[in-house]
Amino acid sequence: MKNIPLTKLAALSALLLPASLFAVDAPAPTLTLDLSKPVIKFAPTFYGLMTEEINHAYDGGLYAELIQNRQFKDDAQSPVHWSLVGDTASGSSIALDTTQPVNEAQTVALKLEAKPAGGKPVGITNEGFWGVPVKPDTTYRASFFAKGSADAQLRVGIQNTDGTTTYAQTAVTSISSAWKRYTVTLATAKDAPALSNGRFVITTTTPGTYWFSLVSLFPPTFKNRPNGNRVDLMQELVDLKPAFLRCPGGNYLEGNSPETHFVWKQTLGDIAERPGHMGTWGYRSSDGMGLLEFMEWAEDMGAEPVLAVYAGFSLPTKEHRSGTAIPTGDAMKPYVEEALDEIEYVTGDAGTKWGARRIADGHPQPFPLQYVEIGNEDFVGDAKKTYDARFAQFYDAIKAKYPQLQCIATIPVKSRKADVLDEHHYATSVEMMDLAHRYDKFDRHGPKIFVGEWATRELVETAPDGTVNYARMPWSYKQIPTPSLHAALGDAAFLTGMERNADLIVMNCYAPLFVHDNPGAYQWSPNLIGYDSLRSYLSPAYYVQKMFSAHRGDSTVNQTLTGEPKTFFANATIDHAKGAVYVKVVNLAGTEQPLSINLDGVTAVDAEAQAAILTAPTPGAVNSLAQPDNVKPSTTRFSGLGKQFTHTFPANSLTIIELKIK
Repeated sequence: MKNIPLTKLAALSALLLPASLFAVDAPAPTLTLDLSKPVIKFAPTFYGLMTEEINHAYDGGLYAELIQNRQFKDDAQSPVHWSLVGDTASGSSIALDTTQPVNEAQTVALKLEAKPAGGKPVGITNEGFWGVPVKPDTTYRASFFAKGSADAQLRVGIQNTDGTTTYAQTAVTSISSAWKRYTVTLATAKDAPALSNGRFVITTTTPGTYWFSLVSLFPPTFKNRPNGNRVDLMQELVDLKPAFLRCPGGNYLEGNSPETHFVWKQTLGDIAERPGHMGTWGYRSSDGMGLLEFMEWAEDMGAEPVLAVYAGFSLPTKEHRSGTAIPTGDAMKPYVEEALDEIEYVTGDAGTKWGARRIADGHPQPFPLQYVEIGNEDFVGDAKKTYDARFAQFYDAIKAKYPQLQCIATIPVKSRKADVLDEHHYATSVEMMDLAHRYDKFDRHGPKIFVGEWATRELVETAPDGTVNYARMPWSYKQIPTPSLHAALGDAAFLTGMERNADLIVMNCYAPLFVHDNPGAYQWSPNLIGYDSLRSYLSPAYYVQKMFSAHRGDSTVNQTLTGEPKTFFANATIDHAKGAVYVKVVNLAGTEQPLSINLDGVTAVDAEAQAAILTAPTPGAVNSLAQPDNVKPSTTRFSGLGKQFTHTFPANSLTIIELKIK
């Protein structure tokens, strides 16, 4: 996902950007809005989301499963994230066992040699994803495969870290000598504490040998889906009102090798039939978040999927230098068929093979689909420049069967005319200021643009003399899980440019979306939403996204911004149905700045207006689990407005004024 052109990778030093850039000595700028001229309508898909499995975004993040290494495949030598618990001095032990498969997908079991003494329990415990969350008055659903050499009873529960307190517990009786799936519920009391660091346990007081496989624990999920998503994170996404979800996304789609790319057919059906696979960022994926779950995720947000299909190229994420490309022609045909089958699963009816399979999997209606992206970031690692030919083979096959679909290319191609081109931008706030003008004079005769990944990546550093510098964040840097206010304002500056060019840009989405806040859980900074097992928090960049999306309107207004300092950006959009003009002003300077606003082509402007403001005392301010509301929008009302007025905007701020016009 995070591959950047090699020309940019050459400049990875901690470049300090001079504070003098942010000095303001220009006259007060003027924003003139001419509503008498035709406006540019937004594509309905303009604002959306991009996702991939990085930073434990799925397992340990949005996907609500609470057990880490539920398949015992995360390490071939050791049952990582699992431990022996209880009467550990009795000679009991645990070990991986590959001789007792449940089925072809679940090939590894955890073997427990239980030797409890004097009625003391012994068993296994899982630490979860840096803790199993405990919530009061909550019912969890646990399931697992088990068998044993004795007709014994098991106790299943959720405890605190050292096992001195049990918050929920139930019994499973009559363990069979053959594999059997057991499902139980665990309910916490109304006065149970809220904890992020609980643990899950299965114990017995009966000596014997026991095997466990596919051990799972789910809390309540969004819309009560049985293999569903975490409630708080889903609601935070719904609140953004995204029009689309680009999935399964990024390097996770292509894998570190062709053998580890996202094989969607292995992610269907019962989780017991999903083998899982090695992900691209150093940990395995359970594939609990499969193709159907991606589609339902989009559906639950009121969004449509933008489906990315594997295009025969894989890139090791750590090297970012040389990938593996499948030759075009006969060798590529199976992958092209895989993509066509995938589209059929998403959109087909009962008369198609894979449409019928989707119906059997529990979703009778086809999903809406307009866009298919062929591959991911093929501008990196494709030393032999194979993408043009690969794109052509996929493009021809997709258009022949699904002519209504729009095909997205990941780099410019010559062999075919792509419908949409996906561009990715990761830059400092200063670079984002330049990118805000990137599309102003872009070729309008080529493909439409999808800005499929973008974010401001920078470090805010204060020198001994108090000077604030904005340094390029090294690509390996991961000390700040979510961005600062100043980075978010860089995002806002870039968004003004994308909105202004809505005739060209049909979609855009920030990336990455999620990060588990534990330092051992994430590989990339910054990210939009942070969390641990229990809580979540929203970054300043999240609030920028929400503010722009909520004040999008239906069209962008003809506008001219003159006399602006380098750090000042403004844009305006209109909602014709509401009779509202949204004036969006970004001040990246460390001092307040005035702006004169003129509205032409309107009869009148209400004297009062509501405004949303995002700012903080320091540009380096961030949110965190400890301080989730450190940077948060506020609302206020402005007065004395009209067809011409001047307003002074705070330092380091985004302001959106909702003007009522007649």
